[in-house]
Amino acid sequence: MKKAILTEKAPKPVGPYSQAVEAGKFLFVSGQLAIDPKEGKISTKTVGSQTKQVMENIKAILEAAGYIFEDIVQANVYLSSMTLFEEFNKEYAKSFENPFPARATLGAELRPDALVEIAVVAYKD
Repeated sequence: MKKAILTEKAPKPVGPYSQAVEAGKFLFVSGQLAIDPKEGKISTKTVGSQTKQVMENIKAILEAAGYIFEDIVQANVYLSSMTLFEEFNKEYAKSFENPFPARATLGAELRPDALVEIAVVAYKD
């Protein structure tokens, strides 16, 4: 059984996808950009500040489904340029403690003004 998750505290989907889908004990959170849910746009210009906003969006979605950051087991990260990795990684690390989620980080073409996109999978008993 699967259930779509939607919260006003994170950006609304702009296409045919859910903010997240819960399937059994897993929560699959769609890729999040640094869109401020109140403004409906990306308003920050550095990868550090965008990563912070992305993590706030992910946190809101997790909370709407009854999950927390410690439940994240996998993260897929997309950077507009791998030259941004160090600054991204410093901000990303603030959200987690050991044991850290598994992670893949790739360089990818993102929406204009977006420097980072993150999708996560969470699991809880």
